[in-house]
Parts: sequence; structure tokens; C-alpha cells
Amino acid sequence: MIEFPEGAYTFYVYILTNKTRTVLYTGVTNNLHIRLNQHQTKSNPNSFTAKYNVKFLIYYEKFGWIQQAIEREKEIKTLSRNKKLELIRFQNPNLDFLNHLFQQKF
Repeated sequence: MIEFPEGAYTFYVYILTNKTRTVLYTGVTNNLHIRLNQHQTKSNPNSFTAKYNVKFLIYYEKFGWIQQAIEREKEIKTLSRNKKLELIRFQNPNLDFLNHLFQQKF
């Protein structure tokens, strides 16, 4: 694997779920606060996340380069559901909702 020094920006790969934790969705963004808000408000009402009420953050990784984030997103998307749950539970054993970590603070 090629290693890059830390980039000037921050990118996130994230996994969302629904209230009953039966659906998993993996995405990538440069602003997790805004992206979570878009999922919460169903800004794209025809999307997969809107259709299945997927809006609860249960896992994320931070990257300095978009290329690394996209590569990791693709890797996670190829994992089986059980492997994704193993990955999530390593950092978040109870599958707690983590949205509060990225709420706007005024």
C-alpha cells in the first residue's frame, strides 16, 4: 500500500444504520456534519437512505486524502454484513448512535 503524508483536508468514510439496526449504508464525505444533516432531513427523498430511514451514524474513519477515503469506502462495501459488523463492533461494541459527535455546536 502506498502511504501518503497527512493531507490538508479531512475526509470521512462512514457507516449509517436505521433505528432497528437492520440496514447498513457506507458512504464517503468531506463534511460529516453536513452529510449527516442531509441524511436526517432526507434531502434526496428518492435515495436508498431516505427510503430505508438510514440516518444513524455507527462508524466512521478519518482520512487526509480523498483517494484513501474512496479506496476504503470501496473496500468496506465489498465486505459481508458480518464482516462489517465485526469492523463496527471493534470501535463501537454496542452499535451506539454517534450522530451527537458531529452536531453543530453554537
